Amino acid sequence: PLGPALGPKGVNIGQVIAKINEKTKAFDGMKVPVKVLINPDKTFDVKVGTPPVSALIKNELGISKGSGNPKTEIVGNLSVEQAKKVAAMKQDSLLGATERARVLEVAGNCISLGVTIDGKPPKAFQKDVKAGHYDDLLQH
Repeated sequence: PLGPALGPKGVNIGQVIAKINEKTKAFDGMKVPVKVLINPDKTFDVKVGTPPVSALIKNELGISKGSGNPKTEIVGNLSVEQAKKVAAMKQDSLLGATERARVLEVAGNCISLGVTIDGKPPKAFQKDVKAGHYDDLLQH
């Protein structure tokens, strides 16, 4: 409940909730950490954290958990578009400077989850990306 926490601060609770909803719409149905920073002049800023990459991958695939044995058990296949979507959602916290580099990071997470990308094992997908096979789909 935000009312009891924000009421005494004198900010417009409706505006805060609207801003939170606007900033979190990409994470519909997921729990995300949110910080509301209130300035002395009663203005506010909303900072939204993001779930871990693995949670975004599982959400994208509609699975509840990764593979118990990712070397032998595959639990899902991520399309290149889905990998790009996850990379875009985590853009601010991934290390890669380009879309291509961020998608490679997402692929790295798929290894331990038992998830293939574009029908390939993640390491094979990463090799293909580095070899330029996906240059038409990924900005670098």
